[in-house]
Parts: sequence; C-alpha cells; structure tokens
Amino acid sequence: MTTRPSKAPGDRAAQIVDATPADRDRWADALRAGSLLVVVLGHWLMVGLSAEGQITNALTVVPSLQPLTWVLQVMPLFFLVGGVAHSYALDSLDRRVPPGTPGRYGAFFRGRAVRLLRPSLAFLAVWVGVGVVAHLSGLTGRPGVVGRFARDALVAVPQLLWFVGIYVGACALAPLMRAFHHHWGPYAAGLLVGSALLVDAVRFTAVEFVGNLNFALVWLAFHQLGFLWRDGRLTPRVGWLMVAGGYGSMALAITVGPYPTSMVGLPGEAVSNMAPPTAALLAQGVGICGLAVVARPLMTRVLQRRRAWLAVVRAAPFAMTAFLWHLTGLMLVLLTLWWLGVDQPPVASWAWWLTRPLLFAGLGVVTGVLVGVFLRWDRGPRTAATVPAVRNHLPDAAAALSALVIFFGILMVSIVGVDVLGNRPVFFLVANVTPVVALGVLGAGVALLLAATRQRPPRRSG
Repeated sequence: MTTRPSKAPGDRAAQIVDATPADRDRWADALRAGSLLVVVLGHWLMVGLSAEGQITNALTVVPSLQPLTWVLQVMPLFFLVGGVAHSYALDSLDRRVPPGTPGRYGAFFRGRAVRLLRPSLAFLAVWVGVGVVAHLSGLTGRPGVVGRFARDALVAVPQLLWFVGIYVGACALAPLMRAFHHHWGPYAAGLLVGSALLVDAVRFTAVEFVGNLNFALVWLAFHQLGFLWRDGRLTPRVGWLMVAGGYGSMALAITVGPYPTSMVGLPGEAVSNMAPPTAALLAQGVGICGLAVVARPLMTRVLQRRRAWLAVVRAAPFAMTAFLWHLTGLMLVLLTLWWLGVDQPPVASWAWWLTRPLLFAGLGVVTGVLVGVFLRWDRGPRTAATVPAVRNHLPDAAAALSALVIFFGILMVSIVGVDVLGNRPVFFLVANVTPVVALGVLGAGVALLLAATRQRPPRRSG
C-alpha cells in the first residue's frame, strides 16, 4: 500500500527538503540563517535596562565578557555566504540573459534588493509610527525612566539597519566583484584586504576620515571570499591558515595596536572596531570564516541527514524577519519587566547567567509573535526573473545610482533614528542629518530603483 504525499501547508518545508539537489551547498545555507540568529542571541545577551531607564550593554558593564565577541561577531560569515549566493545567482542569470544585455543589471539588483527592502521598509514604517505616537503623546519629552527609554529606543532599535545598508551595497557591486574574481582569483580578495590595512594605517597616523572607506573594503573582502568558497579554493588546509593567521593577527592588533578588545561597537569607546570596520575586525572575520571553512566537510555530511537539513529549511525563512524585530521584542520585554518591578541581577553574576535561559524563552515568544505578524513582508523575487526590453543602458545606470542613494539613506537612518517629529540632527560623515532628511534620501533611492527597473509594455510596430 502506498501513501500519497501530503499537500498540507505544514509540509512545505518537507517538500523543499525532498526536492533539494544532492550537490546544493547546504552548509552555506545554514551559515546564512545561523549567522543572523547568532546576532539575535548576542544582542539578547548583551542589551539590558538600568534602574534609571538607560539602555545598557553588558560588555561595557563587565569588560571581561568582551572576548565573547571574538566568536559571536558573525557578520563576516553572512557576507561570505552572500558572495556564494551572488555567485550562483549571477551564473543562473548568465544562462538566461547574455552578459551586456541592456536592463540586465537593473533586473539583477532589483531582484536582490527587494528581498532586503520589503521587510526593512515595513519595519521602518512601524517604528516611524511608534515615534510619531510617542512624540504626540509627550512620551519622548517626559522626564524619568519611560521618557528616557522611549528616546533611546527610537535611535537604538533602527541601528541594526546598518547591516541592511552595507549588504545592499554588496548586492549592487556583486557583478563587478565577480568579474574582479574571474580576472584575479584570490588576488582580488588579497587586494581588498591589503587596501583595508592601508586605509587603517592612514586613519590612525594621518587622516582619520579615510577610515570610512573600510565600510566598503572590509565587508567586500568577506564577500569576495564567497567566490573563492564557490570555486573550491578554500580548502580545509587554507581554512586552518585563515584561523591561525586571522585570530593571531587579531590578538596582535588588540594587544599592540590601537584597537579595543570588543569586535562590536560599544558606547563611550574612543575607537570602535565596527564603525568604521578596522583591521582587527578584518582579522577576526578572516579567522571565523576560516572556522567555517574547516567545518565545511563535516557539516556537509551532517546536513545530508534529513532531520538536520529540515531544521535549516524551517529556520531560514524566518531569519531576516527575526533579525529585524528581535530588538523590538527585547525592548517590549525589558520595559514590561521594569513596569512589573522585576529587578535585573548584576551582569555576569550567577543569577544573571541562570536567568538568561528564562529570559531568552520569553524573548523568543514575543519575537515569534512579531515574526508571525511581519513575515509576509519578507517575500519577493530571489533573483532577476525577467529583464525588461530596453534599448540602452540608461536604466542600468539609474539602478546603480539608486543603489548608492539607498545605501546612504539606510546608513543615515541607522545613525539618526526615526523620531521624525523630534527631528534632532545627528552628525553623519560630514554634516548633521535629521531623521526626516535620512528617510527622504532612502525614499528617493527606492523610488529611483522602482522607476529604473519597472516593466515597460512592448512597443507596437506600425
């Protein structure tokens, strides 16, 4: 007797598992989802609320916890597997659309950017609304714990969008970086690493502003490793060299150089390893990417097992939405605990460690509800499905310009926050920027992208 496969919605993940090709890079997929979930857990571990209503960071309160960031700073892994994903997407596009076809670049970039912008814009819309309500109700102007918490949250929560902005830039440059890889192979990644080190040398000895170039160079260096991963050049032997060289260089940088111990930015530090990224973060990223390379053969075998691969398939669709909303869930839980009068144990005490699992469980429930509400926005084309028929490359140039505007718009919002009625200016790169200006720049970039890549009806002959 045979049973017919179930078509129930709950079996969707199982159907994907059954249809997965044997040669799919499952470890890269697991790293993509897993790296975002590690960031979520890291933030839940670090962020707290003081009795005075100030958002605190456990790494600042107890500096001895800062070495945890050497393994919890996993954003380099996301950019690594981003390079892998872009390599596959561009190869697929090559099979359908000849390189050099007008409109091809715009279609590719829109397909990648929409996956990031749809959930991010939904997140921003909600938080702008929260800011408007908080301002009109007088909450942001109120003294005391609640007012201070509201003001801090309207800036602190949108800060996580920096990652979206940088990754949009990586998407926009992916075709160029792949061509760079085809011509130079591993030397392309080496050139990016060398350029980032040179920028840091200039930053700390002559012109500090030059360091901002590393927002591109450092993250693109990790992205470039993805092409080497796809080509099979990152063997376990190379991986061990990356681990030793990366973590060894990081240890030297933080003990001898001007770099802090933490691989995430901390309030009050004179130097941040994240903004802009430093040589120390670059070294740590090379080291943790090396660990992923070393683990690849073993994890590839593990993920061939149905149960393990099913876990990845089930988690992957939720990772981006969970990343966007996990700080919102954290703020709701922290404020509720404060309102209920539940005192937080001293950071790093036995009571603090023992209560983390209980706190994480509560945060998981609240964030899970938010994910359930907003997951619908994390839907869109995975790559360019069609290329509009155009006569010249002007739409491609407009799409490239939109990428630049979106990049700066998202980074501005991540710095200045979303209190549009308070509209307090914050310094960004060269001048003060307000939330209204930042959101306006982002909106202009999105509008330009949609205009540049919209489908045009075919022209009638005769």
